[in-house]
Amino acid sequence: MTGEAKAIVMVTSDYTYATAAELTAAMDSGSVSAVELTVAAIDRITRRDHDLNAISVRDFDRAVLAARHADEARARGERRPLLGIPTTVKESFNIKGLPTTWGLPPFKNFVASEDAVAVARLKAAGAVILGKTNVPVALGDLQTYNPLYGTTNNPWNLARTPGGSSGGSAAALAAGFGAVSIGSDIAGSLRVPAHFSGVYAHKSSWGLLPVRGHTAPGELPLPYDRDLTVIGPMARSAADLTLMLDVLAAPDDTGTGIAYKLALPAARHENLAGFRVLVLETHPLIPTSSEIRLVIQRLATALGAAGATVRRQTSLLPDQVEGARIYMRLLYASIAAAYTPDLYGQGVVAADQLEPGDLTLAAERIRGVALSHRDWIMTDTIRARHRAGWNELFNEFDIVLCPAAPTTAFVHDHSLDQWKRTISIDGVEYAYPDQLVWAGVATAPGLPATVVPVATSSEGLPIGVQLVGPMLEDRTPLRFAELMEKEFGGFAPPATF
Repeated sequence: MTGEAKAIVMVTSDYTYATAAELTAAMDSGSVSAVELTVAAIDRITRRDHDLNAISVRDFDRAVLAARHADEARARGERRPLLGIPTTVKESFNIKGLPTTWGLPPFKNFVASEDAVAVARLKAAGAVILGKTNVPVALGDLQTYNPLYGTTNNPWNLARTPGGSSGGSAAALAAGFGAVSIGSDIAGSLRVPAHFSGVYAHKSSWGLLPVRGHTAPGELPLPYDRDLTVIGPMARSAADLTLMLDVLAAPDDTGTGIAYKLALPAARHENLAGFRVLVLETHPLIPTSSEIRLVIQRLATALGAAGATVRRQTSLLPDQVEGARIYMRLLYASIAAAYTPDLYGQGVVAADQLEPGDLTLAAERIRGVALSHRDWIMTDTIRARHRAGWNELFNEFDIVLCPAAPTTAFVHDHSLDQWKRTISIDGVEYAYPDQLVWAGVATAPGLPATVVPVATSSEGLPIGVQLVGPMLEDRTPLRFAELMEKEFGGFAPPATF
């Protein structure tokens, strides 16, 4: 992995970019205290976040108090997974006493009265929450900006987006604002920011982690698994993702999903040489940039040299065109559930005007907006067949390695109509929403997927890859990510930070 796409290597010069595991070891040895780490993180945010605007809601006073309590607990001999670890949380999670707005101006004064389940688990594990990270309006973009908190910039290039909707968390991690974070994902909202910002993220299996309290402002925090939506951890190392998953993955006392109560299987293999990897470089409906393809090709070669079994084709792969079509339909059906009556009515009119033979992704998005319950069930039945196909594929493979997105981080584009935006891939313009097909590979069937930073582009921007694993076998892609990190290196800080 040489040439224009340079391999990233791990750099840890001080505690700013230390992992949660390294910070725990340092605190256990007495080399540093939780208060010292927290004060240093607060100072860094205060000095540097004006460039990024990653932390939208600061909670510094309570953070210092929590750090003091963590030091007292450690002195008593207590040990918890995140005891004293500076942490951030995506703005869309409820934290008692802090605003939850989702970037929506009508809710600028809404303050949560209780913690989301995930936040409560972070606190129980000893995490020191520094504040909440920025999001796009209603979490509805692959960029991060809103009229309440403004625009979040990418630490690698301030003119570019860190991704969305968990872009604030990704930017914060890349800038050294806390060691770990949590976000959510329905359309790559964990994975794209990790890829754009050079950090790690894990999209959990659907239904595995409790989403109660990851709730739009003003809505009751019900134990409700919305179709496609999951929460997941973000970090600067693969091992920290596993640590965070263990903190978050436990039954929700008021939950109804049986998946919560399932014990996660161990990783399928403990060494790279045991893994069987299917590599996908391109999608039939949208190209992948030549530079990202080159990185994937070189990584595949390196994995083979490290002993993994690498293949690039199989007849077992579910139909990727049909998979993208049903994903767009289901995605926009979910999104449109929050539309105003007027906006939904416009969608119904637009859907009625579609030609039956129009099978473009744009047409499927419009159909999704107006999907009837009958049509939703028919689409869900197709998805069930795809899930069965993925199950069969994972009898022969352990990991599907593919792009997280077709490009590196792009320049901010805040034009009002997302439907009319475009992205440039090797100089050719494509519809902005079509890039979501790579998110849909794992999201539609509910599969776990881990994003790992592996290289930088010729423009100095991060390139990550997506590791898709078998349903409810989250430890398999996470372990593979850990092994990749040890073999090839992982996170590196942006030069300017």
